[in-house]
Amino acid sequence: MSDHPVLHVKGRVLVGPDDVRDELWVVGGRISYERPGGARDVRVVEGWALPGLVDAHCHVGLDAHGPVPADVSEKQALTDRDAGTLLIRDAGSPSDTRWIDGRDDLPKIIRAGRHIARTRRYIRNYAHEIEPEDLVAYVAQEARRGDGWVKLVGDWIDRGTGDLSACWPREAVEAAIAEAHRLGARVTAHCFAEDSLRDLVEAGIDCVEHATGLTEDTVPLFAERGVAIVPTLVNIATFPRLADGGEARYPQWSAHMRRLHERRYDTVRAAYDAGIPVYVGTDAGGSLAHGLVAAEVAELVTAGIPPVEALSATAWGARSWLGRPGLDEGAPADLVVYEGDPRDDVRVLADPRRVVLNGRIVG
Repeated sequence: MSDHPVLHVKGRVLVGPDDVRDELWVVGGRISYERPGGARDVRVVEGWALPGLVDAHCHVGLDAHGPVPADVSEKQALTDRDAGTLLIRDAGSPSDTRWIDGRDDLPKIIRAGRHIARTRRYIRNYAHEIEPEDLVAYVAQEARRGDGWVKLVGDWIDRGTGDLSACWPREAVEAAIAEAHRLGARVTAHCFAEDSLRDLVEAGIDCVEHATGLTEDTVPLFAERGVAIVPTLVNIATFPRLADGGEARYPQWSAHMRRLHERRYDTVRAAYDAGIPVYVGTDAGGSLAHGLVAAEVAELVTAGIPPVEALSATAWGARSWLGRPGLDEGAPADLVVYEGDPRDDVRVLADPRRVVLNGRIVG
């Protein structure tokens, strides 16, 4: 650890939304609130400091066509890092990105293994495509391979009906989620539509991605069970384009996607107002670019979430939800420094002044 520089971060340090300190030190790559004795060659970093941002729905190692080589994965991770994202929950990837764990200049990743989807009911080359009788076995496999999460595809277009529909019978998801929990993993699911939600939540799911199908009937259920959502509004913004592309072949699906898009902000605000935990995720790595965390925070504010709560959804609250430290004494020094107070204007997140990862200035 002796090769780590000593940093003095001063200005305003946002340890929590209401816990603001004047300075912190980085010694041996870790955070300290005590001035180190005898330190020489101290580098000063000034500004408003936040814990490294969280993208709770990101796909490193994936693009629109499937798995990508390591050099592309590296570029994806670097793009996220330079945007201030220093902790990623990788919500499904067919690539083996464990090599990233050995790089102290790349974001930390919490993996959900590979997507688990119904046969021919998801994007080609992304998922294990299986039938319900195999769901428990595949969930167990991905629970052991991941970092405490498993990712299901809860609904997708059914080409027979021409619209979104649930992918799994109730009894299959009940057994699968129970097995994940037995193995110590939490479960999340991709869900656009309305009809997949009740079964998943009542089966004990921990989180739902996108959650555009939330209604006045299911919002109270999510709130009662404490099921989190990651709305990925920067991805939902693409729904009109997707609908236009599918109009000729699947007009019912296209109309459904447009309705989900039109009410997206009302859906997220209703979830927040009901007390449902909401976290920031961009869905980068499929068809979306990496490095969009600031845009997603801004979208949550547009939806009506108060700025400090939208900030917590990518900072203090998100790290606590994922079981990772923030700007705590002795924690790895992963932080981002900005020109102004992001609590006043979340748009400052788009322009980090300094990025510190594992105690080193990397951007």
